[in-house]
Amino acid sequence: MFSTLADNLDKTFRNLRGVGRISEKNIADSLREIRLALLEADVELGVVKDFISRVKEKAQGADVLKSIKPGEQIIKIFQDELTELLGGDQAPINLNPPGHVLLCGLNGAGKTTTAAKLALRLKKEGRRPLLVALDLYRPAAIDQLAKLAEQVDVPIFTPDPGETDLVKTAKRAIKWTKEQNGTVVIFDTAGRQELDTNLLDELKGLHKFLSPGETLLVADSATGQQAVSVAQTFDREIGITGLILTKLDGDARGGAALSMRAVTGKPIKYIGEGEKMENLAEFHPNRMADRILGMGDVVSMVEQVSEKIDEKKAMSAAKRMQSGRFDFNDFLEQMKMIQSLGPLDGILGMLPGFRQIKKQLPTGALDDKRIKQMEAIVLSMTKRERSRPIVIKAPHRKRIAKGSGTTILQVNQLLKQFGQMQKMMKSKGKMKDMMKQLGGMSGAGAGGLGGLGGLMGGNGGGMPNMNDMGGLEDLLGGGGKKKR
Repeated sequence: MFSTLADNLDKTFRNLRGVGRISEKNIADSLREIRLALLEADVELGVVKDFISRVKEKAQGADVLKSIKPGEQIIKIFQDELTELLGGDQAPINLNPPGHVLLCGLNGAGKTTTAAKLALRLKKEGRRPLLVALDLYRPAAIDQLAKLAEQVDVPIFTPDPGETDLVKTAKRAIKWTKEQNGTVVIFDTAGRQELDTNLLDELKGLHKFLSPGETLLVADSATGQQAVSVAQTFDREIGITGLILTKLDGDARGGAALSMRAVTGKPIKYIGEGEKMENLAEFHPNRMADRILGMGDVVSMVEQVSEKIDEKKAMSAAKRMQSGRFDFNDFLEQMKMIQSLGPLDGILGMLPGFRQIKKQLPTGALDDKRIKQMEAIVLSMTKRERSRPIVIKAPHRKRIAKGSGTTILQVNQLLKQFGQMQKMMKSKGKMKDMMKQLGGMSGAGAGGLGGLGGLMGGNGGGMPNMNDMGGLEDLLGGGGKKKR
């Protein structure tokens, strides 16, 4: 997400940093490039004009032009204004009693999945969420939410077959929620088409009856220019209190995230960055601005690692790495940890400077299918082969390739990469230094990060070093040809 915008801005800001003295012409040229970058990212024209106007006003101040590093000053102005455009301060969800949260949006935006994701997140925060299925037009949507509710272990109310009166169904649902003693109730509604006045009127009636503390518009971040009219319509007709943006892990240009917040004035509360139930995160405007500008988001990365990785398992793996005892059983456990964090590209994208590193990797290196392929190879090994990779000879490799649906070449590449990792991990001094660094950064989550680094980077544990690409390229590249 935001890759096109980020790449274009990166080029502009590199030029600014290389200029010793900045004139008004330099500023005008840079603002023109920024304007084009925003428009190319599908940010709405009016939003772009207002944004550029604010940046220009501050960038042309005498203090900026006369400063020692005017380029850095302008970049800081852009960063601050981008943070403000995204919402300024993080906006927590309002769960005051009775804790009603109404989800609405267009068909295909991901409301039903988001309802279950939100329920799971709130459950992990110590609340008692309940789910209510109110899509009376699509029985499949009710079935989908029921299955997801079972998956996240959250009670659910489902309407009886043939029910057509939304408010009457909601009244029965409210009675049910009181019997369940929940603290939060998430209502999943039918998908709306922007100009479907009948459905919008029905939703308005439901909104009036429930009087929810939160009415959240669930929107596909790949919506593009349509995002503005969609957000305006729902806000005008229903009165939304916030936004949840889905599919931020995709390749779309991402202008919706900037446009919808700007035109409605309503905060983005959560973002979906993957298909798994755990892949719903609180939205922090300043962190997202840093990510767009290539400054990384290590804070969010540490939070995700601490939240999703079993600390005891991670610390055990870290100790085995320190002692040089690291086999394919550990390797398999580490891959499972990585997959639990979400899409690989998204996680590594939180590291400062990773955008430039990504350009050096072979095409497809960050495809999560590669992790699954390595997992299949390891699972095709016997217990003895996993614990003692040295015994894997040519006949064994042929059998492993056949069992995992891969080639002997791919099996050989993984064995070679694993051998290189083992050698690096035997450097105890380097490992201990990295663990000390992580201990100071993350506390309880350090073990998890140590394990992540052991699998992803060339540092023998800890966070991947952006100045040393050896381990990362070896693991992800598979000996492939690098991009030029």
